[in-house]
Amino acid sequence: MTHASAMDETKLANYLQQHIEGFKGPVTASKFSDGQSNPTFLLEAASGRYVLRRKPPGKLLGSAHAVDREYRVMAALKNTDVPVAKVYHLCEDETVIGSMFYVMECKDGRIFWDPTLPELDNRNRRAVHEESIKVLAALHRVDIEAVGLSDYGKGGNYFARQLRRWREQYRASETERLEGMEALIQWLPDNLPSDDGRLTLVHGDYRLDNMIFHPNEPKVIALVDWELSTLGNPFADIAFLCIQLRMPYEGVLRGLGGIDRRSMGIPSEAEFVGSYRQYMGIDKIDNWNFYLAFCLFRLIAIVQGVRKRAMSGNASSNKGLQVGQLVIPMSEMALDILQ
Repeated sequence: MTHASAMDETKLANYLQQHIEGFKGPVTASKFSDGQSNPTFLLEAASGRYVLRRKPPGKLLGSAHAVDREYRVMAALKNTDVPVAKVYHLCEDETVIGSMFYVMECKDGRIFWDPTLPELDNRNRRAVHEESIKVLAALHRVDIEAVGLSDYGKGGNYFARQLRRWREQYRASETERLEGMEALIQWLPDNLPSDDGRLTLVHGDYRLDNMIFHPNEPKVIALVDWELSTLGNPFADIAFLCIQLRMPYEGVLRGLGGIDRRSMGIPSEAEFVGSYRQYMGIDKIDNWNFYLAFCLFRLIAIVQGVRKRAMSGNASSNKGLQVGQLVIPMSEMALDILQ
């Protein structure tokens, strides 16, 4: 964690005292070193600890870094079965700290950066992974109309829309030709399933390290990083969770590829999907390979964006270039899924 010297802490404290009930300065802001997209800060104030998420400074891709959407979805979910941090205020005035930001409560708990969960025994490992499926199903069961999110995304074929969006984002940040990505760009539209009519809130970046767990129980107390959330097909989230079973264990975006998961009590892909289907009350998921290929395509597009920002000196974390190096092995994974 590093001190955020570029932020005018006095100006920020004065602003938050006017807009958040009970907030008292002075405030010290320290940047969390993890996270690639929206810079995140711990605020330590006289009234307690808070978390601030802001848009990164500099020139950004079209619809990326929508912190106002994150704020809106977390506010909407406050009285549902989906665990979220309480949000306090959204500031759209860029003159306060230089970009739009919001402030939420600081949740004290555990973040599991290593998906093998080396600090846990087999029983608790399984319980943590099982909890991730339970929370995902709770998210997909949210009544979007009841929580005021029926206009949070567009109608129509979610995957067709996402393919267009991420192809554009990828082309805008492309730095070299990747054969696996070119194969995905060709294969996915040709194998697009017909719209099954499923429309739920989707997280868009659903993985273990975007959950804060209770300090000593296998229970999620906050699902975080809602930047990619929208309305869409829920199978995109469960497939994305399963892509992490194939991602290499080495490197910065650690997956469970090559790990003997059975011996560690970690569920198999079939068990992940089976648990999810049980919680959701559905018999089967057709077109599974399409969903996996789509998630990999989108992940490569996101990582390529991080890579481009890092190369232009505008990434929110010094891990940006390391993350960017993953585009090549991930595009090779794509060729395996398509075979």
